[in-house]
Amino acid sequence: MTGYIYLAIAIAAEVIATTALKSVDGVQRPLPLLLVCAGYAIAFWMLSLVMRSIPVGIAYALWSGLGIVLVSVAALALYDQRPDLPALLGMGMIVGGVLVIQLFSASAGH
Repeated sequence: MTGYIYLAIAIAAEVIATTALKSVDGVQRPLPLLLVCAGYAIAFWMLSLVMRSIPVGIAYALWSGLGIVLVSVAALALYDQRPDLPALLGMGMIVGGVLVIQLFSASAGH
């Protein structure tokens, strides 16, 4: 279970860092740049801890898949960037894939 807590922290840190990346403005704004650097550092640190208990393929699928969806939600909320129908369908398939892994894969390490 600890691996999934680390994974949640890694996902949250990566989403914060990626969302802040838009505000960096070509490294002209130091506060968002600091947030990006710290967020990615925390994300990769936590992801390295995740690998102790969750198989790498499962961890990366969850990290990247949920990250894509959550960054899109953050971009909608913060930057009013609205995904079109194909993007929403694609994200729906990503969420479906994450659910299949969690619910049915013996590799998920439940």
